[in-house]
Amino acid sequence: MRIFFTLSILLLFSIQGMSQSGLQETAVVKFYPNPAVSQITFDFPKTFDKSYTFQIYNFLGKKVFEQKNLNPKTTVELTQYFRGIYIFQLRDKTGKIVQTGRFQVSR
Repeated sequence: MRIFFTLSILLLFSIQGMSQSGLQETAVVKFYPNPAVSQITFDFPKTFDKSYTFQIYNFLGKKVFEQKNLNPKTTVELTQYFRGIYIFQLRDKTGKIVQTGRFQVSR
């Protein structure tokens, strides 16, 4: 039992290390303000691929926003959004997630 526990802990730390280093390499989206009230701005660096698709999902998993052919700075109006946590995803042209994150809408 001890061996299983030790191996599980080592595996967990190795997976976390890989995912953290992967996120640092692909972290391309900056967003502000967080929490947001009426709008939120997403900044993409100059080197990002314009064929990416940007999607926002509510906490229940329903897609509430999608934009293709992104601009370096994208502002999303939040007047129709309910208070809560939203998840954004940046996907490449094959559908693979490049970056994901979350933000809060508060009123």
